Amino acid sequence: MMDKLDGNGAAGLLHEVFGQEMTTAVATCASCGAAGPIGESDLYLDGPGTVIRCRHCTGVLILITQIRGIHCVDLMGVRAIDTVGTIA
Repeated sequence: MMDKLDGNGAAGLLHEVFGQEMTTAVATCASCGAAGPIGESDLYLDGPGTVIRCRHCTGVLILITQIRGIHCVDLMGVRAIDTVGTIA
């Protein structure tokens, strides 16, 4: 059974990948259309990568894996990301 955390647990990794604070960025789910801060999404770390899922429909929003030291990011589950106000 995989342990579910909130998206804030991926703050460091998201900053490393995107170069800025992303837990307050609003992601819109491509599956159900729900929108909310990435930090409020569901986070799973037990698989082969970091998986961030929509809290409403459990669809995968973001999948981050590392291959030979390079982060591979899949954003297919995100219709849009609004980072307005997230840059310090």
